Amino acid sequence: MSATHTDQDHAAGPLAGLIVIELAGIGPGPYAATLLADMGARVIRIDRPGTGADRAAAMDVFRRNRESVVVDLRRPEGVEVVRELCRDADILIEGFRPGVTERLGVGPEQLWEVNPRLVYGRMTGWGQEGPLSHTAGHDIGYIAITGALNSIGRAGKAPVPPLNLVGDLGGGSLFLVTGVLAAVWEAQRSGHGQVVDAAIVDGTVSLTGFLHGFLASGRWRDERGVNLLDGGMPWYDTYATSDGRWMAVGALEPQFYQLFTELLELTPEVARRDDPARWPDLRAAIAAAFASRTQAEWSAVFEGTDACVAPVLSLTEAYRHPHLLARGAFEEVDGVMHAAPAPRFSRTGSRRPSPPRPAGADTRAVLEAVGVANLDALYESGVVADAAETTGVH
Repeated sequence: MSATHTDQDHAAGPLAGLIVIELAGIGPGPYAATLLADMGARVIRIDRPGTGADRAAAMDVFRRNRESVVVDLRRPEGVEVVRELCRDADILIEGFRPGVTERLGVGPEQLWEVNPRLVYGRMTGWGQEGPLSHTAGHDIGYIAITGALNSIGRAGKAPVPPLNLVGDLGGGSLFLVTGVLAAVWEAQRSGHGQVVDAAIVDGTVSLTGFLHGFLASGRWRDERGVNLLDGGMPWYDTYATSDGRWMAVGALEPQFYQLFTELLELTPEVARRDDPARWPDLRAAIAAAFASRTQAEWSAVFEGTDACVAPVLSLTEAYRHPHLLARGAFEEVDGVMHAAPAPRFSRTGSRRPSPPRPAGADTRAVLEAVGVANLDALYESGVVADAAETTGVH
């Protein structure tokens, strides 16, 4: 028998019944698989032999909510195992360089032989074509060539890398999820899968699309730190408090700005913002006001108002913010803090975060359910492995 949509009960989430095969990778591919799993998809992760069970892997939140099977894709028998797993799958996700999966024997054309409706999601930085498509890269390089990195930072200072949120996770994972779900929708009607080429550079360009509209209309300068949303305006920036902490200000609209300046106790004359020549003095006045009290004191002043001011919290401080607590934005699982599934669904709900499974923890159960032939022989030859065989621990 093949892996059907009823083999495992993943009732929670709107994607319950969807089967995703994930070829293990790093960064944006696993995060995309996590989002699909959180929404109820059954995700079977294909890990490589020899995958360790170190502390980092055990706490990798991008491995949650899925099963792990260890298969050696360098062996023809391993390729056949993956073909069997894909027979009834809806989506496959991979993040290799272009051409690698074809050489392994698990490229889209090869898998369509067993499942013509399979959606094949390809997650790369540069994309499947283009002069850079076969070169190595990381988030910072992808966002560098798109103009995004040059737009982030202070005027006259070096660009500031925004972690890997803009490229890997924003321009990569989110566009891959959107693409594969759109392709599944289409495959339900046509009966045919297709390749989804999710390139981080493409997604990042899309994310910055509104800036090009602003440029064309004259509302944006192609420089950093001088514009509406990049700290160029005194009323959209961060300011130090007396205890060395920070407050974030986003008082864009006139009514919000008026309330902001009133609560900050600026006089109407000082608070005028209609003349750019006055902005340096305005910024200095805002900075001086914030520097007169602690972050906690200013938070108490602005909390619950429409002034659009918030304390800048650390990652661990965010766990305790009253609003995030009320939302249940974080969930602790085996001592590791997880982001709660997002977005939220009123009727179907989402799956609760589960601890990351060790590589190979589900090999036998999954492959027996699929009906893989000669399973004991595959174990003996090292084509497949359990967690204990792979890592030395259970």
